[in-house]
Amino acid sequence: MRDLSTVRFPGKHEEETVIAVYHRHWFDILTHLFLSVFFSVILIGGFAVLPGLFPGIMSSPNAPFFLFLENSFLLFLWLTLFLIWIDVYFDVWIVTDERIVNIEQKDLFNRRVSELRYHTVQDVTSEVQGVVPSILGFGDVLVQTAGESPRFIFHNIPDPVAVKDQIMKLAERRRHAPQTNERSAT
Repeated sequence: MRDLSTVRFPGKHEEETVIAVYHRHWFDILTHLFLSVFFSVILIGGFAVLPGLFPGIMSSPNAPFFLFLENSFLLFLWLTLFLIWIDVYFDVWIVTDERIVNIEQKDLFNRRVSELRYHTVQDVTSEVQGVVPSILGFGDVLVQTAGESPRFIFHNIPDPVAVKDQIMKLAERRRHAPQTNERSAT
């Protein structure tokens, strides 16, 4: 189990306690990688089959161009896999004793960080749609708020029912706690 006391994120208060950190389910990255794996099979097939079918391709004047195309395709595939990994790995939802923080990686140099305080939580719903998510136990958690953005969504996380219950308990505890001075957001 990961030591949550070492978790750092933008805007974390010194006395704020991290309760849980959620990433997308492993099957989600697998679905993103499916198309890349399909193209890698074509690439490997190109390396192995084309010289056997066309023996003169490697000795013709077009051989450097053929190798250039294969290497360019391989580089493109590698970059695509890297960007998929960046997007999935750096999408993270952090549940603390004060709030929920959503860090969403849009692309390589674009990240959005949003937060939700428990006193604005009106409803929490878990959704598991489909056969594979039901079997593997992953889905979405939708947090309905009274704030500006009406929904806060945890996409494809493991055990969404437990996450929903945890957020509801934290929201109820925060609502019934004696009112203290709220820290100002920085």
